[in-house]
Amino acid sequence: MKLSVVILAAGRGKRMKSGIPKILHEALGRPMIQYVIDAVHTLNPAKTIVVIGNGADEVKGAIHDGHLTFVLQKELLGTGDALAIAKKELLKGTVLVLNGDCPLITAGTLRSLLAKHKRSKNVLSFLSFIDESMSGYGRIIRDGSGNVTGIVEDKHASSIEKKMFNELNGGVYVMESETLGSLGKINRNSSSGEYYLTDIIGIVYKAGKRLDAYQCPSEEIRGVNSREELYEISAILKRRVISGWMQKGVTFIDPETTHVHVSATIGRDTVIYPNTYIEGRTSIGQNCIIYPGSRICDSVLGKRVVIKDNTLIEKSRVRDGASIGPCAHLRPDSVIGRNAKIGNFVEVKKSNIGAGTKAGHLTYLGDAEIGPGVNIGAGTITCNYDGKNKHKTFIKSGVFIGSDSQLVAPVTIDKDAYVAAGSTITMDVPSGALAISRGSQKNLEGWTKRREGVKSKESRVRSHKKKS
Repeated sequence: MKLSVVILAAGRGKRMKSGIPKILHEALGRPMIQYVIDAVHTLNPAKTIVVIGNGADEVKGAIHDGHLTFVLQKELLGTGDALAIAKKELLKGTVLVLNGDCPLITAGTLRSLLAKHKRSKNVLSFLSFIDESMSGYGRIIRDGSGNVTGIVEDKHASSIEKKMFNELNGGVYVMESETLGSLGKINRNSSSGEYYLTDIIGIVYKAGKRLDAYQCPSEEIRGVNSREELYEISAILKRRVISGWMQKGVTFIDPETTHVHVSATIGRDTVIYPNTYIEGRTSIGQNCIIYPGSRICDSVLGKRVVIKDNTLIEKSRVRDGASIGPCAHLRPDSVIGRNAKIGNFVEVKKSNIGAGTKAGHLTYLGDAEIGPGVNIGAGTITCNYDGKNKHKTFIKSGVFIGSDSQLVAPVTIDKDAYVAAGSTITMDVPSGALAISRGSQKNLEGWTKRREGVKSKESRVRSHKKKS
């Protein structure tokens, strides 16, 4: 029989105090619903349906996945109504239903639930957990023989029920197609005006059908209804991710202050210092060192790369053995060659830097093609913008650029050429030439003594005026 999945994601999330749909709030760099989608994808379902409502267009625009079918819950009348709306899109067979705001759920737990459901020949199975520290979850009611007879929502549970029953509803259900017919028997709750999916438990029990609840780790069931809960979820995800990389041979000096997104990868024997952020689809090779205060986003680092303190790297590639920073900035579409050095307060934008090239200090390299073995002196600027258009600078292999030089693009400095310090280069420089563009120097002999004499005379005049 085929497996269909329904992800309930229509809620407003009032306690988030946000104009952003709740399920699009990010945990460790991605919308929380994406974790749920990724978990169910590993089950290879025949169809995955996402029930949307609040911010429907925004949700559809943020989730780019051709394997999903979206259905709209126009009126937010509860989880029972949401599943009833999705029913027409479901295939005959087994249906897995879960919430879009539970990013900690794992594929392993979902597989285990499906296996137990099948083995027990149930028509309905669901996850439960025991955690006295968590509130707001429905209480599972069992009879004297331990059979599940129903669920009572926490806000409707009596004090006696809360004392007697400490098993809580995890909100993840597996049911056979025949069970969906019971959705029409769910009554609208008189106080909330909603149709609770939890009511289907009692309906199935009264019909004499097989059902049961299976306990799982409470951590996996945690939902997000507030900013505080989002923080708590993110902290758990962060620990999971960093622990996983430690087990694969990565060293974290201070895991508590380090953030690594789920989509990032890190090579063995790399060392990550405190207060670092490795974001997006960043890939870091083996034997790298990432020093404190650095942020690397959607970038690729080769082997033996050193990223020094307080460096920002965005959508760039750094090849083997290169050194970046401290306090450097690689803007998008930059490529730093093997064993190249980009030093302190150097900014590179949309440029290719050749192997072994050095730009050590206080430099801007934008829209440039720079060959191997080039030395870029301190204070060098590629002047790439004329007020309307961007232009490229070409610096061939072996070139030496003196400090405080301005290279006004479009311009080419051919191989093995030299640019004298303090030059403004507006024309191409031939191979092996020395380009000088600066005002002539004049030395005024005796200027210091004459200056001191003038200052002394002015001082005597001021003193005389005060006395008079």
